[in-house]
Amino acid sequence: MIVVTGGAANAAVNVASLGGDVLLAGVVGADSTAEKLDSLLRDVGIDTAGLKVVNGRATTLKTRVIAHHQQVVRVDREVGGPIDKAIVDDIIEYMLDSLAEVDGLLISDYAKGVSAPDVVSKGIAAAKALGKPVVVDPKGSDFSKYSGATVITPNHSEAVEASGVEISDDASVVLAGETLVREVGCDAVLITRGENGMSLFDEDGLVTHLPTFARAVYDVTGAGDTVAGTLALALALALATGAKFADCARIANIAAGVVVGKVGTAVLTAEELQSSLGRSGT
Repeated sequence: MIVVTGGAANAAVNVASLGGDVLLAGVVGADSTAEKLDSLLRDVGIDTAGLKVVNGRATTLKTRVIAHHQQVVRVDREVGGPIDKAIVDDIIEYMLDSLAEVDGLLISDYAKGVSAPDVVSKGIAAAKALGKPVVVDPKGSDFSKYSGATVITPNHSEAVEASGVEISDDASVVLAGETLVREVGCDAVLITRGENGMSLFDEDGLVTHLPTFARAVYDVTGAGDTVAGTLALALALALATGAKFADCARIANIAAGVVVGKVGTAVLTAEELQSSLGRSGT
């Protein structure tokens, strides 16, 4: 059995694997799974002080059975739904106190209760006030709570659900992307489209289609975490280097192309990204 991080923790580990320093906030249960998660995160240098323990709530655990590079079945143990207000307030306080120490904010929303509207709106407002980028990996059909974010990264199905536009080709993805930029009120939207690559839309109306970089696709599990994590790190660096949205999106696209060639919830290393960037000419 191989035990790895998942969900928002996987996005955090991808950032750390690429050389970023990470402060992680979220909730766990008072159980052995939380202890193992804490150990995995500390092993890669992630600060876990922001993980709040909720008694009576199981730490999310997903067990995948893999055969011949394919997932056969997945068993989930988790508790969704609202989190106690006192815990939410603790997360908000930790997040706001930490923003002065970081170069950007990544909100990895898995609809488990942590990314409540109050948490998201206060985090975005505080980060933007400090001039720091906010990347959101969204969930659900209502993206309004992400208003003000720098960029949101929905996948194909999430973009369809939130925009109300059925995506079948480049023309329809443009309509969906432009609808989301306008309705959400963010600087940009990056729609991940599987074998069709990615499409980037910004508030100035610029559209950039990026073909997939994947050479082989074994498993897309966790690819969205890699995209969000890589994009957050790239945007933070862009403030110092002057790189554009499209440059950061291209890096995230290449990162995704690497991890889908791995089996299971995968992590991208800085060496793998550097090598792939060299092959792509980016």
